[in-house]
Order: sequence, then C-alpha cells, then structure tokens
Amino acid sequence: MSDEWAADASQYTGGAMASSAIAGSTQSLDAGGGDSNKNRTDIVQTRLKQIYKKAVLPVEKRFRYDYFYESPFLSDVEFDSKPQVMLVGQYSVGKTSFIRYLLGRDFPGQRIGPEPTTDRFTVLLNGPEERTIPGNALSVHPDLPFRGLERFGVSFLSRFEGSQLPSSVLKSITLIDTPGILSGEKQRMNRGYDFTRVVSWFAERADLIILLFDAHKLDISDELKGAIDALKGHEDKIRCILNKADQIDRQQLMRVYGALLWSLGKTMSSPEVARVYVGSFWEEPLGNMDNADLFEMEEKDLMKDLAVLPRQSAVRKINELVKRIRKVKTLSYIIGYLKQQMPNLMGKEKKQQKLINDLPNVFRTIMKKYNLSPGDFPDINAFSQKLKDVKFSEFSALKEGQIELLEKCLTSDIPKLMEELPSERDTPEILRRKMGAASANPNGTNVPLPTRADKFGKKEEDGAANPFGFAAGNEGNYWALQESAERLYDSFQALGPDGGFL
Repeated sequence: MSDEWAADASQYTGGAMASSAIAGSTQSLDAGGGDSNKNRTDIVQTRLKQIYKKAVLPVEKRFRYDYFYESPFLSDVEFDSKPQVMLVGQYSVGKTSFIRYLLGRDFPGQRIGPEPTTDRFTVLLNGPEERTIPGNALSVHPDLPFRGLERFGVSFLSRFEGSQLPSSVLKSITLIDTPGILSGEKQRMNRGYDFTRVVSWFAERADLIILLFDAHKLDISDELKGAIDALKGHEDKIRCILNKADQIDRQQLMRVYGALLWSLGKTMSSPEVARVYVGSFWEEPLGNMDNADLFEMEEKDLMKDLAVLPRQSAVRKINELVKRIRKVKTLSYIIGYLKQQMPNLMGKEKKQQKLINDLPNVFRTIMKKYNLSPGDFPDINAFSQKLKDVKFSEFSALKEGQIELLEKCLTSDIPKLMEELPSERDTPEILRRKMGAASANPNGTNVPLPTRADKFGKKEEDGAANPFGFAAGNEGNYWALQESAERLYDSFQALGPDGGFL
C-alpha cells in the first residue's frame, strides 16, 4: 500500500494552496501594542500561543490530531521552554562525557563507563541546588514541557529523571541524555517501553539532535536504525559526531570517516550528505596529535552551532508550528472526506473497510482535489492501522471556516510575525528595537561553552580561549583597548553603523 502511494506522490509537482490571504470576517490574531519594549523571543512566543489557541487547537480537537499523530495538544509551557538538545547514540560512544565537557563539571545521576551505564532518559535543568527529580514528578511539573510523556506509562517514567544543577550553560538550553542504544533483540525487548516512540517524542520538540558514533564501533544496530528512522522529518536538526577520533591515526581516520558516511547514506533517507563533526569531545588531552588542528576547528564549528541556539529559538518555534498547521490542515481534509463517503443508514462497516483498503487512492483524490503536498500526508501504513480502531460515522464533518483560519495563519499571521525578527533590510534603529538587549551585546545571548587550548597541545597564552586575545595578566600581549571598547560599544551602536562601519 505504502509503495503505491509513495510512487505516485514522488511524481507530484504541485504545492500548497494559494499564498494570498483569505478575505472575510475572521478576526486578526495580532497581539497588542507595547511590543517594542519586549524581547523578540517573548513577542514570538506570545503571538504563537494566540495563533495556536484561536485557530489550530479547535481543529486538532475536532479531528483528533492527538490520536492519529500520537502528539498531545500543546500547552503554554511548550512555547515558553528553552531550546532542547538531545543526544542519541549506542552505548559507550561518549554521550554523557560530552555533556560533562559542555557543563565543565559532574552532574547528579551521572554514570560514565565502557559498559551500558546510562539506563534512563535524563533531562539536565538549571536550578539553585544539585538534586535529581524522579520522572513521575517531572512529568507533572507545571513549568516543564514533559507532561506528554505520561502516555508512555509508569514503566517509562521510572526510567526517566531530571538532573538539576546550577550551570551557566543550562540557563540557556536544556540537555537530554538518552540510554545507550543496544544491539540484540533480548536487550531491546527488556526495556519495558517503546524506545523509538520516546525518541520520536523528544525529537519533535528538540531544537538540535546530536547523533554520536564511536570511531571503533561504526556498526548501526537494528535499534539504532529504528531510532534514526524515528527522526524522519527532523533531518534539519541532526548533527553527527565521530567521537574518539584521536585514538586512530590520519590514514585510519580517512577510512573510518568514509565508512561512517556510507553507513549513514544507507540508513538516513535524506538525499543530502549528513554533517559529521570529527574529534574527541571530552576534557582530556588528545591521544594523537596528528589531527589536532582539524579537531580544534571541528569542535569550534560544533560549539558555534550550540552557542547560537537561544538566538534561533524564535525561528525554530515558528517553523515547528508551521509544520504542525500543515499536518492539521491535511488531516482535517482526510477525515472530512472519509466522513463524507459514509452512507447514512446501511453498510457502514463494509464501506469503512473498503475505504481503508483503498487508502492510496483516497490520498491521491484528496491531494488533487485540495491541491495539497504529499509531504503533508501521514504515513499511510500507520494511519490505516489507526483507522481500523475508529468508526468513520462518528467523525466530524469538515468546516470551511476552520480551514480558512488555518490558511490565514500560514499566509498572513505567521508572515507578519516573521517581520518581527531581524532582517538584512532593517535600518539600525529598527534592528535595535527588534533585538532589544541583544543588540547591545550580540554575544550576550550565546551559550557559554568550553574552549580548551591545552587539550589541543597549545598553551593558554596562545590566546585561543579568549575571543579578545590575551588575558590582562599578559602585559606584553594584552589588548589595551578591550575595556574601552566594551564601555563605548553602546555609543558606537547609537551612531548606526552599517556592517560594523560608520
């Protein structure tokens, strides 16, 4: 069934519905005045919540989006949450050591070793004191976006915990450590919960997904392949790391890197080559200095990706809501069409079974009738299984007014919201208004991440750890104007520089 639909969808060259705004009596979803005094992320979050509650949530409830996509309705806390970074990989590839390196310290509940030590999902949170929070308590916490995990039951929640500690890194992002992925059917079945479904739940909400591989263990087990398959649709969030690369020489590294790309090409459905960072991502000095310069540059690139996450959070939230709206709109057309095809009196069960068996043709009919993209349709096999457990006669009929509201969100309300974000066309005055406090110091919104010159065989006085050069203690090389530059930065920005020049 799925092959037939996929073959037909791959030949489709159309697109979404017309981009013009829907005229009518629908109310505007714009927020009120006073936005110039608020942080741009707060503005985006407030308006996204308005758009979701007024236009999207009623349609989700009407057509049971939470059932068909196994995704609970969104709450305010999910719009307000910090960017999340999830780490996925087989056991003993260095996930927990990587987190420890980012934080620069140990954290409660940390377990590191060559054997499968991390046996639970761990969320690292910023807090005033060091403590662990049990999963059941974490899932009902009013200020944390984990209530949706209740659907996986007590067997999962007993293997889910929070690790709270004071950390400058965790003030800006939330880190999610996952259990080491095992090989073998017995190990996989004994988890007590569906690992791939949990990974899929976190992936939908994560801003960045880091896949770690060990330079000595490139085989991709069945469970790892299942976890990668669960990341389908989130390829733009994935970054791969080839860890422990300092333990092999240059020639071996070239072969291992090529083998990893080949394996990923066979596993990931994306036509683009995955971005792979190579290095040794922990605090210990490199075991082999042959590729020290390469590893240092790779680490800087990865840290840059992590550092800017808070600044990109507003765009990511908009992107995720747009994807959800397109899914909701397509689902409403599907359910409305199935409801329309049902007879009023006799033969309802027979007609329902016929529609399920003919689902590929049903999808094609809906796609052509409403000019939808095949990429917005649900997985046909999983959707057909869901349809077998419901009665089509109990479905709600399609409401054009609700569809118009969804279309208005995509063509009018969200584009207006995008205008609140910084753009290259903005004048310096508009840019300062949009960015608020961030314009005074662009690096102030970055995540403070580690820089270790000694790890790469360099001395600290090389200045690698200081973006302004040498420390004040080094009188011969210290940049004497550093303090003046920081003091005069606001005055310089008030003159309206263009590209850093007046």
